[in-house]
Amino acid sequence: MVNLNSLLDPRGLQERTVIQLAKRPTLEELKKGKILFYNNTKLGFCNYYTVFDRIKEHLEEIGADPANWVEYTETVRGKDAAMLADYAAMLAKEKPVAAIVAFGDMGTSSSTTVLTIALEKLGIPAVYMTAPPGTGITEGVGLYRAGHLCLCSVDIMQASTVEEVAAEVDKKWDYILKSLTTNGEELEELARIDAKMDLVPPRADGLLPLELKLNEEELAEPGAGLEEINDFFNQEHISDGLPIIPPTKARYEKMMEYCPFDEDLVLCDPSGPSGKVVTVKDVAIAAIMAGCKPNAMPVLVAAFKALNSKKYNLNQSVTTSHPGGNLVLVSGPIAQEIGISGKQGCQGPGWPANATIGRAVNLVMMNIFRSVPGVCDLDCIASQAEFTYCFAEEPELAQWNMINEDHYDSETTTVYVLKAEPLHDIIDFLSLDGHDLLDTITHCCTTLGSNNAYMPGPLIVCLTPDHGIMLKKAGYTKEMIQEHIHQYVYHEVPMVRNRGLVPVRPKEWENRHPLPVTRSPKDVEVVVIGGRGGHSGVILPWALHSEGCVEPVALPDGKIAKSINEFKK
Repeated sequence: MVNLNSLLDPRGLQERTVIQLAKRPTLEELKKGKILFYNNTKLGFCNYYTVFDRIKEHLEEIGADPANWVEYTETVRGKDAAMLADYAAMLAKEKPVAAIVAFGDMGTSSSTTVLTIALEKLGIPAVYMTAPPGTGITEGVGLYRAGHLCLCSVDIMQASTVEEVAAEVDKKWDYILKSLTTNGEELEELARIDAKMDLVPPRADGLLPLELKLNEEELAEPGAGLEEINDFFNQEHISDGLPIIPPTKARYEKMMEYCPFDEDLVLCDPSGPSGKVVTVKDVAIAAIMAGCKPNAMPVLVAAFKALNSKKYNLNQSVTTSHPGGNLVLVSGPIAQEIGISGKQGCQGPGWPANATIGRAVNLVMMNIFRSVPGVCDLDCIASQAEFTYCFAEEPELAQWNMINEDHYDSETTTVYVLKAEPLHDIIDFLSLDGHDLLDTITHCCTTLGSNNAYMPGPLIVCLTPDHGIMLKKAGYTKEMIQEHIHQYVYHEVPMVRNRGLVPVRPKEWENRHPLPVTRSPKDVEVVVIGGRGGHSGVILPWALHSEGCVEPVALPDGKIAKSINEFKK
């Protein structure tokens, strides 16, 4: 028998806080008291406001006085946990006897769950109205961050009629009323959330309880036990489905050879369903599993520092229904030194550093934040970008300043992160000059089905060397390309009204026509990558309160590193 209790648990330690649910009022107290209705703005679309209308009708039927009701409408988008707690404290000043929170169907579901938890902690009984696919993520956030919570799921969607929404609320009215007026064991049963994964929480010693029984013949095979280990990791939802390298203590020590940072250093604030922080140790374990070389660690540390920028909106990005990945674009000498490529095929297979570094980033998202597709995530379809998304700029291909030079200098290596779709192909083999080519590129920088039709934000134009040379020969500077795309990529207002998704635009754009997809030329990043030929591409953003963020690859004391060897212990 081979005992594999020495495998490190990639989930880290889960605290699994269990909050004290607020004491519920009696039915008479509910009828006479102030009731808070909180709308995270989602009820303003489709026929969703019927949820509140129907609940209010039922309350009137039992004798509740509408004069005592108060309603607030405020988005949770762009708010971290501290901001949500502050907003809940403001709501609590109304001193309601109960709160009805809505609506958790898609991207706002996770943050609204955090707000609901904050209300309960402040002594306000709450029931949170949700709908698929938001129900799954609200259950996950509720379980990891509160232990229990009154969640009421109604089976409605964007095309549901007023009558259908009302009928679904009617089915759940008894649950809603009991959730707000019941205490003791009955309340615990109403608020119970059944775990769909992590049925056995991670152990305090940080090790996985895994034992393999292998005979002598099996032990003689190269990679003995790998199939069983991978089966276990997939079963426990701590892998992305591809084979992993088992994270042993010996491999962990080796992975830290180029990592002079303290293993307990916090790189990212609490985020995702679990509400956990990301530490250097978490990143190193994911790097082992992904197959990274030890010299990838400094780039990964810089990537997670960039992801933690308030401008990235990490908390919401890890559970969004958008199919984007966490793009990691490395510019500067350390990229080439450790083998991150921007050459032919750099966003596809065959480049180990690209594949493994990008994979490590997304394994951390799954394992630490417990944002697991199909279990505790909002992804409708997802994409290959959520396996891995990493490449580099190549100095020998660059026609203009690279990202590191724009922000620092040619000797500094930077990591640029962006929550974004996979590359969208731009084919042009026939244009004879850069002017015609730029028209083709410009036309590809948005569609009615892209997030940036409704939420302006950053995008990346990825030019092949041939296309980069054509544009430069035609006299275009990087700034001219940025200005052109900013000026000519837009949508006519009638085409984006009441379709797509809830728009998030600058307030001063309220009467703007047409509607740009970028806020300034600086939203357009231009890089020259890949091999010869006529297939360039554009990377379109998630853009929901989310920016592209740049972080230098630096030593623990903040000194900019010129070579990867400066990190070696």
